[in-house]
Amino acid sequence: MTEKYDVTVAGAGPAGLACALSLAKAGWRVAVIDPAPETVLASPSFDGREIALTHHSRDWLEQNEVWDRIPAGSVSPLITARIETGQEAPANNSAALLFRAPQEKSDALGYLVPNHLIRTALYETVREENRITILSGKGVVASSGNRDEAITLLDDGRLISSSLLVAADGRFSRIRQMRGIGAIVHDFGKEILVCRMRHPEPHDGVALQWFDEGQTIALLPVADDGLPGHLSSLVLTLDPEEIAILKAMDKDAFDADITRRTQSRLGSMSLESARCTYPLKTVFAHRFETTRLALIGDAAVGMHPITAHGFNLGLRGQEILCEEIARGEGDPGAASVLRGFEKRHRRATAPLFAATNGIASLYTHDAKPSLALRKAGLAIAEKLTPLKSLVTGFLMDRDHAA
Repeated sequence: MTEKYDVTVAGAGPAGLACALSLAKAGWRVAVIDPAPETVLASPSFDGREIALTHHSRDWLEQNEVWDRIPAGSVSPLITARIETGQEAPANNSAALLFRAPQEKSDALGYLVPNHLIRTALYETVREENRITILSGKGVVASSGNRDEAITLLDDGRLISSSLLVAADGRFSRIRQMRGIGAIVHDFGKEILVCRMRHPEPHDGVALQWFDEGQTIALLPVADDGLPGHLSSLVLTLDPEEIAILKAMDKDAFDADITRRTQSRLGSMSLESARCTYPLKTVFAHRFETTRLALIGDAAVGMHPITAHGFNLGLRGQEILCEEIARGEGDPGAASVLRGFEKRHRRATAPLFAATNGIASLYTHDAKPSLALRKAGLAIAEKLTPLKSLVTGFLMDRDHAA
């Protein structure tokens, strides 16, 4: 027996759920497929990731009745972004590149929100939409498309027929591979450890990105109802062997090690969460579409975490897809619709992907010429007001047009 829907979305992560919600609100009947059981989708566990939402992304979440489902006490305004390089913490701001929101527009560059809370809020919203059917605990084993329909075979033997299949199944997308779409995969040969750390000194809403020699450290301000300003998300990039050692350390040894690595900037650090690790690989698909198939989220573009903008690009990708569908003539999987989506989304992501990888490669290479270039680059950029205004506008994404 074949089940029929207008659109099938494979992957119930943030991009997939957002896409399903957008499509349903436009009147389409949508099936969402994910191998995770419903209990996991409804209440995802802490994964260490803090998402830097732009103003545009927050507006989308508000307009689609998702934002109010996120606990207000878990939202941390990002007041300042600070970028440094070198082993020694600068005594003043002369060696740091600073970005702040223009006072006439906003008091925040963006908003840091735990990834698992965004996923929970999206799932709760999607579950209440009667045009969406969630097929949890089901995997995709085969996918094909022809002139008239997309066919998806599930691991329980069911066939799903729809006008369009949207792959939102992550940066190592099986559906992308099934359909013969290659990808540029940049393996940095590093791993990332993320966790929450408590500290006695306040973070003052500052997000620090520190390209130290031999390691990259990010400290992101995390909201905390109990003691505001004294909890940060640590994002530490190291060789896999070092990450494995850190993950296996007992708490006291780990606290001491992180305090040393951060040079006691915020005082003695104390672990407050699970330690989560991820391989550092970026992905850019050769194509974002083929017959009756569109790629969104990390299946299309898996960004380096240096920008903390992966979620925002995933959200924007599904917006572009839904806008192109709305411009079409009633067939969400029409070739003209998918070509329009491909063109716009590639234009929005390719320059950023290339620039981010280039910057990350330069600022994590510790040869002496690179170290000197890194320091000189930050000093010059700090004095270029037009450049800083341009980057600030990108970080905030307040008046977006694509």
